[in-house]
Amino acid sequence: MTSLSPIWKKTLQLPKASFQPRAVVADRPKYIKRCTDDLYKWQRNVLPRDRPGFTLADGPPYANGSLHIGHALNKILKDIICRYNVSEGTRVDWIPGWDCHGLPIELKALQELEQGPHSSRINSAANPVSVRNAAKKLAAKTVEEQKQAFRQWGIMADWDNAWKTMDKGFEIKQLEVFKEMVKKGLIYRRFKPVYWSPSSRTALAEAELEYRDDHVSTAAYVKYPMCNAPEKLRKKLLLDKKPVSAVIWTTTPWTLPANRAIGFHKDIEYIVTESAVHGRLLFAASRLPEVEHQLKEALSTIITIDGEELLGTTYDSPVFDTSSSPRPFLHASFVSETSGSGLVHLAPGHGMDDYELCLKQNIPAFAPLDDKGCFTNLAWPEEADHLIGIDVLGAGNRMILDQLSHRGYILAQHQYEHRYPYDWRSKQPVLVRATEQWFANVGDIQGNALQALDTVTFIPPSGKTRLEAFVKNRTEWCISRQRAWGLPIPALYHKETNEAVLTEDSVAHIISVVQKRGVDAWWTDDELDPEWTPPFLRNSNDQAVYVRGKDTMDVWFDSGTSWTQTERHMKDDRHIASSYIEGTDQHRGWFQSSLLTFVAYQSGTMDQQVLPKAPFRTLITHGFTLDQEGRKMSKSIGNVVSPDEIMNGSLLPPTKKKVKGKWTEFRDTMGPDGLRLWVASCDYTTDIKVSQTALQAINGSLSKYRVTFKLMLGILANFHSRASLNVGDDAKRVHKIALRQLEKVSTSVHDHYRRYEFSKGMSEINSYINTDLSSFYFECIKDAAYCGTSSERSQVQHTIYQIFVYLQQMLAPITPLLVEELWEYTPKEVKEWNPIPPGQRSWKDLNLLSLEESTKKRLDIDVTELMKARAAIKSAQELSRNDKNMGDSLQSYVLFDIEAAPSGVANPALDLLISYENELEDILGVSKVSVREISKLSSDLSKAQWSYPVDFEIFGQSVKARVYEPQLTKCVRCWKYKAPVTMKKEEALCERCESVVGELRVSKPELFESHDTQQSGASLAA
Repeated sequence: MTSLSPIWKKTLQLPKASFQPRAVVADRPKYIKRCTDDLYKWQRNVLPRDRPGFTLADGPPYANGSLHIGHALNKILKDIICRYNVSEGTRVDWIPGWDCHGLPIELKALQELEQGPHSSRINSAANPVSVRNAAKKLAAKTVEEQKQAFRQWGIMADWDNAWKTMDKGFEIKQLEVFKEMVKKGLIYRRFKPVYWSPSSRTALAEAELEYRDDHVSTAAYVKYPMCNAPEKLRKKLLLDKKPVSAVIWTTTPWTLPANRAIGFHKDIEYIVTESAVHGRLLFAASRLPEVEHQLKEALSTIITIDGEELLGTTYDSPVFDTSSSPRPFLHASFVSETSGSGLVHLAPGHGMDDYELCLKQNIPAFAPLDDKGCFTNLAWPEEADHLIGIDVLGAGNRMILDQLSHRGYILAQHQYEHRYPYDWRSKQPVLVRATEQWFANVGDIQGNALQALDTVTFIPPSGKTRLEAFVKNRTEWCISRQRAWGLPIPALYHKETNEAVLTEDSVAHIISVVQKRGVDAWWTDDELDPEWTPPFLRNSNDQAVYVRGKDTMDVWFDSGTSWTQTERHMKDDRHIASSYIEGTDQHRGWFQSSLLTFVAYQSGTMDQQVLPKAPFRTLITHGFTLDQEGRKMSKSIGNVVSPDEIMNGSLLPPTKKKVKGKWTEFRDTMGPDGLRLWVASCDYTTDIKVSQTALQAINGSLSKYRVTFKLMLGILANFHSRASLNVGDDAKRVHKIALRQLEKVSTSVHDHYRRYEFSKGMSEINSYINTDLSSFYFECIKDAAYCGTSSERSQVQHTIYQIFVYLQQMLAPITPLLVEELWEYTPKEVKEWNPIPPGQRSWKDLNLLSLEESTKKRLDIDVTELMKARAAIKSAQELSRNDKNMGDSLQSYVLFDIEAAPSGVANPALDLLISYENELEDILGVSKVSVREISKLSSDLSKAQWSYPVDFEIFGQSVKARVYEPQLTKCVRCWKYKAPVTMKKEEALCERCESVVGELRVSKPELFESHDTQQSGASLAA
């Protein structure tokens, strides 16, 4: 394409905008402030208060360590939802929070106090006051670091009023919830098995476990001598007086010292077999092949008996605690014959099912372990030195097997890979151990909790099934932890009897002291400080005889009561949030603990006709972030991606550019908008891969947005709104098509946002920008925008203005920094027409599109058929280019031939093309278009040296078209081949450009002064 003469270039309206194709990093702080802090305060103060707002309850991140890509996914999703609600004219309340108590922070505090790298094990001599002070300092520091990072992502929230679970105000409200549960009898203390973490030295709840499928245990078949049986069975078993042993199979031999019974199932068939090595053995008949395989010998069956015949049978403990009386066989519904021997060793101190079964038989729980997971002297009273202090998950397990094997009670051992619980923080295996713990009774509120979920909207819907399953499988919640860094369970213990006191009145009294002294005083005050003991518990001398307990609350109880923080701005439905949004793991965590504490708090206070309520109206669940191979991110693997890596572009492939004559590699900085765009483009309802390919696509989209807006700003540079922004009836229909396409994408995107389908909304936006806008409308209007008359250009500007406004509205929740930056570069005339910044606009205020329904339907039909013609002409032009007959598409004419229809019969293809005949040049991007009803060679075509036919259909009718050589000269101003051939090439102007130039000579003579002077000088010289 030839360059344009300077004189003609001056007469063009070329787009001029100082908006940069890449964001300037130095400008980022001011845009972040405007679109976060300033916008949040604005919407809180300006948007209507007399109608329900949108309250987002923040699932608090843990105040420990750096933020990862999962945090970005979560926080940005929340922000997009809040911004969308603001764009709906709804006031938003989002008070962020942090979870600050718990073991990971406590371990870090201990590490700092001990100044050693190997302090993951607990130092029991550590001063709890020192630990708490160090932990509080660490948590506060991390909160500030994470807060700043969140703000750098463009998160709009009430940062000034952010809460922390270690704040006094939060702790008081948490204790009030706890008191209400005590009042309703939902809190109790019991000695029973709980999950115990030797690595963390505390009890754990189910939500604090993660299961590994590759755990390997040493399993064993062990025999127990039977000593008594009901007469019926005795006659069968002891005819020849030979002893019989029951065979149990266990994957936890370390629990055998705590054995108190053997479980069987009355509906299972059992056999007594003869072993040459081990004597007579009793086990399930169906397990014979497996037992023979493990014992490596064939067994002969002596008798077969029904399971119910084992009722009343007893056996002796073979080694440990041999002084105890014979132990019973108990029917256990959980015993099966699918594995093991069909007989189960029962240790009520080390198994949940064992405990419940033995409790009914008045068999107490027994767990001879200490907090470190080591045997105590009770494990083998007769020879305590053998086991005391030995780690049961290590050497202790082997020693038990050795002792039994030495005495001939081990039949076989083997390695067994199975699913096993681990401490989700220390990543070490846990065990089940009976200890004295505090529990919340979940069973009594389970029905109400499940019923409350019926009024909740779940996104995706499968979230309801998942949450219901966790609630159904939980009857109690172990809420006590043996840690220093947490909120204390407000229980008092008699200093001599250790009897616990926990009543509504005692808790109320303790809350009053906490309000005056703070929670830390629970540890710092004198052990018998009478102030902590209610008057009714003091002795006659008004002295305290009760001491404060050392257990703290489960951190899930902390975060689970965070619904108390939504009270600040709510009138009706106090504490109920509009939405909860977290990852799928929170069905067993925060979602569940919030639901249970909220329902428990309501329990007994509601009218019987009123349904129990959940603390959320909508519950949204997102997946996990994975690496590009689909693997879970892990520091040990080295595949963790940080949000900073996405924002600074380090994950993008390098590109090259010339700097001072040398090619230099660089990477695009995607910034917060790039990170946010990645989040919005992902289907968050599934697990999400972070791949270089995806990030390249995101960066490409972000660049496309900037280039698109730069072009629109350039066209709007000298915008004059006139009397109305509506495109008039006399406007070319290409502008109406553009408005119709804009309306369709805007409506669709709005609907997707309303349903929280952000990835679908982004797909619609990208398709619109790439196809409807860039490939179609921008191509159609280039001539009118750059070279057209004032009327033509006005139509373009009015259409572009509406696209400019609507596109910002669609992108405002996703790329707020870009939208804020655009506002700074928006021409003054545009701002005068619409002075409201994009972030403050409401969808309902953008009633700029004024097409009638009948017009919309007609345009939808027209554009479908016109695109067929456009595609056909482009294919013919490509053939011409291949033959080197043409370059730019303007270097071609087009002729459409349509067969004539019979008289009285409609000819829709002809009608369509004729109705658009004056616009087809712009739609097709050519210099001339002719439409004929019959196939007749035009005079133009007969002179053409080249032409390319193409056939296609419109409305099912056959249309023949030809792309052929122009017969006129190229206009030096608009480059269309419409200038007379008689003119000099350097002066050739088409009729339209001649008219525009004439008008400009009158209105702007200064444009031509230098040119006219040169022309005059040339004439004189001649």
